[in-house]
Amino acid sequence: MIFSSIFLSVFGLFNLFGLNQSLFFRQLVYCLLAFIIYFVIKSVGRHFFQINSRFFYWFFIVVLLITYIVGIEVKGSRRWLDFYFIRFQASEFFKPFFITFLSQYLSDENIFKNDLTLFVRSFFYFFLPFFIIFKQPDLANAVTFLFIYLIIIFFSNIPKKYLTYFFGFIGLFFPLGWFILKDYQKLRIMSFFNPHLDIQGTAYNMIQSIITIGSGKFFGRGLGLGTQSRLYFLPENTTDFAFASLVEQFGFFGGFMVIFFYSLLIYFVTKRTIKFYFEKKEEGKAKFLFSLGLLSYLSFQVFINIGMNMGLLPVAGVALPFISYGGSSVLALLIGFALLP
Repeated sequence: MIFSSIFLSVFGLFNLFGLNQSLFFRQLVYCLLAFIIYFVIKSVGRHFFQINSRFFYWFFIVVLLITYIVGIEVKGSRRWLDFYFIRFQASEFFKPFFITFLSQYLSDENIFKNDLTLFVRSFFYFFLPFFIIFKQPDLANAVTFLFIYLIIIFFSNIPKKYLTYFFGFIGLFFPLGWFILKDYQKLRIMSFFNPHLDIQGTAYNMIQSIITIGSGKFFGRGLGLGTQSRLYFLPENTTDFAFASLVEQFGFFGGFMVIFFYSLLIYFVTKRTIKFYFEKKEEGKAKFLFSLGLLSYLSFQVFINIGMNMGLLPVAGVALPFISYGGSSVLALLIGFALLP
C-alpha cells in the first residue's frame, strides 16, 4: 500500500512540475508531511483513536461549524481555514475519523443493538456533518459522506427493514432534491446529459477535459508540453482535472499506470476487509466496518474523479487522491491508511 501511495504521489508531483513549479514544491512538502504523519499514527496505534473516536467526531463538527462561519470564501464556498502555511479543509480531514467513529459506534455491544434507536442515532451522526458540508456548499464531499454512511450501515447489524424504509424515503423525496440544488449544480447535471447546451459555459470544463485526454495519445506530449493544460484551455488543471492534465503529459500509458496502482490500493484494502468480515468478535466487527468505510471512501473518489475527467460522469469537485493538488486530501487518506487494522 505504501509503495503504491508513493508511486502515485511521485506521479502527481511530476504532473504538477509540468504545470506549475511553485505548486510542485508546496505539494512536495504536503506529501512528505503526510507520510511522516502516517508513521507517527502507526506508532501511536489505532487503539488510541478508537477509544477517543467520539472526541474526534465532535472536535471536527466544531471545526466544520467554524469553517462555515469564518472560513475563507473561494468561488462562493467556505470550505477552508487559512493557517498561512496551509489551507485546512476540515471536510477532508474528517473522513477517516468519521469512519472510525461510525464503525466503533455500530460495533459496540453496550448500545441498543439491532434496534430502531441505533439506526436513528447513526443517522443523526451522519446527517449533522452532511448538512454542514452541504451548506458550505460542497455537494461532492457531502455525497462522499452519504456513500460511506450507506455502505457501512448496510453491512452493520442494523435490521435491513429500517434500511428499506430509509431507501424508500430517499426514493420518495429524491425528485425534490432538484429544488434545493444551487443553480450551477443543476447546470452541471444538465450539461452532462446535453454537453452542447452551453459549450462555453457549464459544459466547457467537461468538453476541454475530454479534448485534453485525447490529445495525450499513447505516450503523451511530454513533461511540461501539454498545450491544453499548460495554456489553461483546461480550467482547474491541477485540482479537479489533474487526471486529464496527467494523461495529456504522459499519455494513455501514464493514465493506465495511475489506474493500475489505484487498483492495487483498492485490492489491498478489499483483502483486509474480507479478512475481518469473517472475524466474529466485536473487535473484528469494528475492524471490518472501518476497512469497508475506507474502501468506500477511496473507491468513490477515484471512480467519480476519473469518470468526470473522461466525461462519463457529471462534473463534481471530488479530489483525486495523490494526484490532485492539495494537502488536505493526501493527508486525510494517509491518516486513513495508518488507522487501517
